[in-house]
This record gives sequence, C-alpha cells and structure tokens, in this order.
Amino acid sequence: MEVSKTKVRWGLIGCGDIARKRVAAALRDVQRSELVAVNRAQTALAEAFAKEFGAQRWYDDWEDLLTDREIDAVYVATPVHLHAAQTIKAAEAGKHVLCEKPMAMNPAECELMITASRANRVKLGIAYYRHFYPAIERVKGLIGQEEIGEPVLAQINAFEWFNPQSGEARSWLVRNELAGGGPMFDFGCHRIEVLMNLFGPIERTVAITANTLFTRDVEDTAAAIFKFERRMSATLVVTHAASEPQDTLDIFGSRGSIHIPVLNTGTLRIVNDQGVREESHPPAANIHEPLIEDFIDAVLNNREPRVGGDIGLAVAQIEEEIYKH
Repeated sequence: MEVSKTKVRWGLIGCGDIARKRVAAALRDVQRSELVAVNRAQTALAEAFAKEFGAQRWYDDWEDLLTDREIDAVYVATPVHLHAAQTIKAAEAGKHVLCEKPMAMNPAECELMITASRANRVKLGIAYYRHFYPAIERVKGLIGQEEIGEPVLAQINAFEWFNPQSGEARSWLVRNELAGGGPMFDFGCHRIEVLMNLFGPIERTVAITANTLFTRDVEDTAAAIFKFERRMSATLVVTHAASEPQDTLDIFGSRGSIHIPVLNTGTLRIVNDQGVREESHPPAANIHEPLIEDFIDAVLNNREPRVGGDIGLAVAQIEEEIYKH
C-alpha cells in the first residue's frame, strides 16, 4: 500500500454515539484528512452514515475495511472490549490507529496493542482529547511560572446522570464485560490523563468504588486519591447517580489557587497575592479536531503522537489500581 504524503485517508470502525457527535465530522473536515470508509454491522445504517458524512464506502465487517488499500489509518470508535483486537488487526494490516479511550480493558491488552504497532511500524494514538485543551495548556504554564506557588492539592468532580435502559444505544456502558468499569473507567480515565499531564507520574493510588443508587455490573460512584512523585496529592470523584452535573478542576497551591468550574468551557479563575482574575481559554468547537490534527501530523512527519500508547497504558495502570480496592 502506498501511503499518501499529503493527507491521511481514514477508515472509521464503529458509527455509534461518539462517532456521530464529533469524530466523523472531524475526520471529514480537518485539513490533510479524508474520510474514505466507515464500518457498522448493519449495512443499511453503515450506508446512511457514510452518505451523511461524505465517505465513499461502507463495510458491515470491520475486517473487510482493513483490506481497503486506500485507507492509511483507522479510528477505532467501538466499545472498549473490542479495542485491543481491532487495533492489533489494524496494525498488522499496516494501518495507523487512533483508538478511543479507555485504551483497552486492562494494561495487558494495552501492552499488546503497543507491541503490535511497533512491530508493524505504525502510529498508535489514544483519544484523550483534553490533552489539547487550551485551558490545560494555560494551567501548565501558570504552574510552571509558580503563579500559585507549589501545587499542594488538586480536586476533580465529574458527575453525569446516566441510567440507560436495557436495549438503549449506550447501555453497553453499564455492562462490565463490554465497558471494563463504570464512570471511573469511562470518563474518569479522561481526568486521570489530565492530572498526569499537569503533575506527572502517580506514585500511589487508593480508591473506593460503590453502587450507591443503581444495581448494575459496574459501579455508579467512585472516589480516588492520588499521591504524585512530585509529592502533591489529588482527588477524583465520579458518579452516574447525582442529578447535578459537574466538570470541575480546582488546584490549590502554597501561594494561590486555580479554579475551572466547567473544564469543557475553559474559564479559569486565578487567585494569588496579586488578587483575583479570570481568563477564558475555550476548546475547539469540535473538541476532537486538535487530537486528529496532531495524529495526522505525526503520521505525515513520522513522529510520535502527543497522546500515544504510553499514555493510554499509564492511565490503564492507574485504573487497575483503582479497581483493586
């Protein structure tokens, strides 16, 4: 297969909720990107999705998509239990892979994915798109400039009411054998990546997981405490069972604090000995676009993606520690 030198031609494996909301449009619209083909098990739905987003072809079998010689890279947007097998097969077919988060069901699967990508000399990226949020970059800068002194404690709340009924499109997320865990696994992983991006490696993890309201395979609520190698600590609390949504990040330092009341909007409040000020650093209108732009640049310029398999594995290792408790 001759890889294009000027653009990346994509196959999309999985046409569910996240693909429809953001991924397909980003693969279609980003510069140096072309959405060539999509996969969905039901042929009629695959065809309708392809036509909606301008893809030339559609496949009801994802393995058939991997034989398409006009595809350079695949975006894996399927339930978590499929990520490892699909990523490994794609790598063996010579396709670069950008895989949805969480990377896989456990660290062992992550390691197999990394091994396959290296053995077949393809790029592997993981869809932790908050890594590219301007607000997170700004917070890193503020911490590096010691605007709040030495970071002492970070706190994240991620609350989303979620009670799908059997048969609904996203009900697989409360089945452990398909999802790998509950809210701590599904969207808690995003926040673990944010914390490690800001503060570095985690040295110790303690946690509780519980079913406070719903009887289901996976937890509906979880809390974790992290101690970082740089000595500071952080708490992460997630739930499917609270009616009030939250998406907060608060960082307390020896000389001040940083507060983001809604991470997805990017408004910061900075408190220190200079007073109180607010800044706005909103994410891209389609929050997947910077992630995909970086991956395309990595493929075309033969460098590693900024969010590669190593980050996906590191998050998976922390998740494994959380679920041991």
